Amino acid sequence: MQQDIDNKSEKAYVVNLSFPWIRTAFCLLAAFICCILAALIGSVTIAPDAAIAITFTRLPFIEIKNDWPVSWNIILWELRYPRIALAMLVGAALSVSGATYQGLFRNPLADPYLIGVASGAALGATIVFLSGIPSVIAGISILPIAAFIGGIGAVTAAYTLARRSTGTPLTTLILAGVAIGSFTTAVASILMLRSDPDLRPILSWLMGGFIRAQWSQSLYLLPYLILGFTVVFTYSRILNAMQLEEEYASSVGVNVEKTKKILILTATVITAAAVSFSGLIGFVGLVAPHTARLIWGSDFRNLIPMSALLGGCFLVLSDLVARTIVSPGELPVGIITSLVGAPFFIYLLVKNRSNIQ
Repeated sequence: MQQDIDNKSEKAYVVNLSFPWIRTAFCLLAAFICCILAALIGSVTIAPDAAIAITFTRLPFIEIKNDWPVSWNIILWELRYPRIALAMLVGAALSVSGATYQGLFRNPLADPYLIGVASGAALGATIVFLSGIPSVIAGISILPIAAFIGGIGAVTAAYTLARRSTGTPLTTLILAGVAIGSFTTAVASILMLRSDPDLRPILSWLMGGFIRAQWSQSLYLLPYLILGFTVVFTYSRILNAMQLEEEYASSVGVNVEKTKKILILTATVITAAAVSFSGLIGFVGLVAPHTARLIWGSDFRNLIPMSALLGGCFLVLSDLVARTIVSPGELPVGIITSLVGAPFFIYLLVKNRSNIQ
């Protein structure tokens, strides 16, 4: 009888050990399907077998008879594939940042823009759009650089305001972020009011989108995401410990202040890098981590990678809807994510109102 119990225990252990991998494989498959749909569907519908053939023709030593329109090569490799790649990376970046902020601030309503990175990036982009600064210098686009610097600068100012000799209270950091965000938004509004009346380019950027996506943008963003993901995942066990109280985390050997600095810096950098190429896309960093939490639970060792996958899928599908719902026109993808995310936010607000002080 004891042997039967041991066998059952061993079987249960194997099932429990393999179950996360099953869910991971399922989500990877879902992400692959999302990317396939985004590649095939649009103002021009591409046959699946042609898309596969066009993709494989770029591989060495493979020759496939070309019996599809030449324009399909351009549509896939120069338009849709770059959009899909950038949307996946931006969605993953915003989701990992959102999960990090939710764990760090112990607030289910926290998102990547909580302490001012969005408003700072918007100010940087507005200055480039409206000040007459050349958008490209020596072949390098200035807009992403200005947005990145603006986002980092806003969070740095908020952190400097909130910092005390005894540490950095998270509530004070949030309030400082709100103040800096309001100030930078006001400055950007003044610049827009005093500018040329055609504000469509800056408004389009502020609502987010991937209409100008290029392969180079994904290559620039990828190192930030890899490094940021590695740092956050390394601190996933510490984030688990910090879900109770800072005193408890300190009692088990966590350097709380050092952890705050590292995670805030990491989440801010990858968020600033993401929005510098995509514009301001809301609710991705709120929806994806909570959806991942429903599937994986609250363990950050599982929550971080799952959030990245779901965030990428969510943004790829949102971009697909944005460019097909009013075809041949296109909506900013931020409108689609807001239409989905705002009701989700209201649901979270009602669900957690007893825990919000």
